[in-house]
Amino acid sequence: MTGSREKVLARVRAALSDVPRGEAAEDVAVPRGYRRAHGQGPALDLLVDRLEDYRALVRRVPASGVGEAVAEALRRRGAVRVAAPADAPQEWFASCPAEVVRDAPLGGGPPLGVAELDAVDGVVTGCSVAVAETGTIVLDTGEHQGRRALTLVPDYHLCVVRARQVVDSVPEAVARLSPSLPQTWISGPSATSDIELQRVEGVHGPRTLEVLIAE
Repeated sequence: MTGSREKVLARVRAALSDVPRGEAAEDVAVPRGYRRAHGQGPALDLLVDRLEDYRALVRRVPASGVGEAVAEALRRRGAVRVAAPADAPQEWFASCPAEVVRDAPLGGGPPLGVAELDAVDGVVTGCSVAVAETGTIVLDTGEHQGRRALTLVPDYHLCVVRARQVVDSVPEAVARLSPSLPQTWISGPSATSDIELQRVEGVHGPRTLEVLIAE
């Protein structure tokens, strides 16, 4: 306990002092009269522009061609062994030149350890939703995404984004997400800046993000 902590908690309690006991957050309507999108152009075009601006590699492919696109990307990458969520569609890997290691296989078995994740040449996943205006891809551990460590440890992330998962704005994305699931929001490769503002990539996640937009 510190003096500062107690002061902060006291102010929070004071701010909530007029809230009736038993009232839950969902009992109160929140005004959302703000603009939900800004009409900056076709969502898929905008998403590609933003992702490329963040140094992500992006390709638009037909939905029926995801398997070939995954194979081409991994071949170009020189990947020999990649990880994937247990429920990632098998057709994504039908032509895959690399060994695909399933994390926490559907038939049972433990998840890959950190050392194993660090040793693979990359990871292939889907996503929950993508935001065109910000070039952001959101993972929430749902379908075809796996757990968070799966996409944070390997240095290369190949992400399949379906066109129907692309929305214009952050408010539209939030409306699709469950607040009860852990979320990872990524805009391009992991990057930060040191004290001299020198960009450093790969500090908190993959140094290379490649996105296949299936439409």
